[in-house]
Amino acid sequence: MSDNSSQGRNGSGGRLFTGSDPVRLSVTTALAQIFVWPFVYIDIFMFVVFLKRRMLKTEARYVLFAQTLIADTAFLLTTNFVVITYQVFLLLPVGACLPLTLLMGGLTHVSPTTIIAMCIERYVAICMPLRHVNIFSPARTMLMVALVWLISFSKPFIDFTIFLSYVAKTYFSQPAFCYYEIILLEDWHMIMRGNLFILNYLLVLLILAFCYGSIMHVARKASGDNKQAASKGQRTLLLHVLQLVLCTLEVTGPLIEARVLEIGDVNIYLIVRYFNFLAFSVVSRAISPLVYGLRDEKFNAAMRYYAKCGFNHISAEK
Repeated sequence: MSDNSSQGRNGSGGRLFTGSDPVRLSVTTALAQIFVWPFVYIDIFMFVVFLKRRMLKTEARYVLFAQTLIADTAFLLTTNFVVITYQVFLLLPVGACLPLTLLMGGLTHVSPTTIIAMCIERYVAICMPLRHVNIFSPARTMLMVALVWLISFSKPFIDFTIFLSYVAKTYFSQPAFCYYEIILLEDWHMIMRGNLFILNYLLVLLILAFCYGSIMHVARKASGDNKQAASKGQRTLLLHVLQLVLCTLEVTGPLIEARVLEIGDVNIYLIVRYFNFLAFSVVSRAISPLVYGLRDEKFNAAMRYYAKCGFNHISAEK
């Protein structure tokens, strides 16, 4: 494909997109680096704080929160790699792209699924406090973590299995950018994936509504310290809802991009694609763990302690 070609099409319906404006491509790639790397460092710092604080590792909600840090950091790094491949126009064989594509697909679902688990944990802590220790024991918490990752990666695995059922073998050797759409070659497959997402989202909303309604009921009936704890749990659950909304906003990206692509101007399509990446994939995943970490009293105190220790260490070396 030549540099000034706006759109190419490879076998079995796969598409390759590249723009003709190198300045625009350089600016958007630079913006991606500005947004991605600071939040990657913050997430890594927060995860190190979690590892260093023994009391954080004994509580289920912090163990679950650590999973979002791992998943979001890996997601930002892998998607940023794909952004850089656009910049340098690095085309890889579809077969080489598939592991990275499936990894990104699974990581996309880890944070929303973990947030649901965190909501359930808060529901148990507020509505069934006497059973919380048994339900969210260290062993069962790790089992829930494994279940979260299994559920998250089952979705791209299903897409991959369907993809293998109809794709031609020659497709695996064709050059492509490593975006998820390379395994969604048929319209019916794309529609089915969208419908499954809607059903999944409705199920998530039902779980959130049940947890929030139950905590509100406990908050009204409680008194004194119990009422304060219930109100705090209610605010925490609202924060989880905000996190979930931020994480799922990126799903609207492909719908918007598909409409823009119908116009036929691939340069506009690429601008919209980069905007969706920055706004929905990067910013949403960067803000939600940061807000949660800063709002939680224990985690915030631990972050300030280790940040101060690091600053004092640097000052001593100077």
